Amino acid sequence: MLEDFAQTNDLGGTSPGLKLFLGLASILLCVSSPGPAAPLLVAASMSAAILALARIPPRVYARLLLVPVSFAVMSIAVVLFVTGSGAVLLEVPGLPLVVTAGGVNLAVLLLARVAGGMCSLYFIALTTPMTEVFEILRRLRVPAVFIDLAMLTYRFIFILIEEAGQIYRSQVMRLGYGRFRESVQSFGMLSGALFLRTWESGEALVLAMDARCYDGRLGIPGESRPVSIFALAAALLYIGAVLAVSLKT
Repeated sequence: MLEDFAQTNDLGGTSPGLKLFLGLASILLCVSSPGPAAPLLVAASMSAAILALARIPPRVYARLLLVPVSFAVMSIAVVLFVTGSGAVLLEVPGLPLVVTAGGVNLAVLLLARVAGGMCSLYFIALTTPMTEVFEILRRLRVPAVFIDLAMLTYRFIFILIEEAGQIYRSQVMRLGYGRFRESVQSFGMLSGALFLRTWESGEALVLAMDARCYDGRLGIPGESRPVSIFALAAALLYIGAVLAVSLKT
């Protein structure tokens, strides 16, 4: 789980506000960059920070990148043949499919933006626990109702995953996915049982909160960590360098 790495990575002692600022600023620079150089620089630097500074296992990080990369490749394949500006580079005989220079440039730009944005997002997810994110939102005067709903939703994600895993393992041990028809029936039973169990878990959580004198606000465990001058200067220097590369392209 991403939260496990966020709790145990080597950047855990760094200020969460600084990590959020660095990740979000990098995402904005990737999205607004007119050329692929700045997003590729962000992707390389964020990957280096995740692997070298946070010490996230390379195999885990590679598996995480496979999901956005697969969607990006499918989207880029469509862009290559849909965008029809510039010189023709490739033409499929017998089909109205043409690859032009404009399509290639746009596809490369989109791939670079996806890579830079996803690496920045993974930098936040793998180094900053959600409890610290909720604490930052509280300091930014975000409405307490929104924070409480986000905390409850985040909690129930793990309840949903745990319940689904238990039911699925029980069905596999009973050969519930041996054939296609049995697989469909088992999946339907899993969905129904998962809904009921999640509902019961929600009611149990409400009872537990009432027993602990819940007054309408959830406590957010967290500690404030000051931003060091060196870390802030390094972050601003990095953002300035990416911005300069973006403006030159």
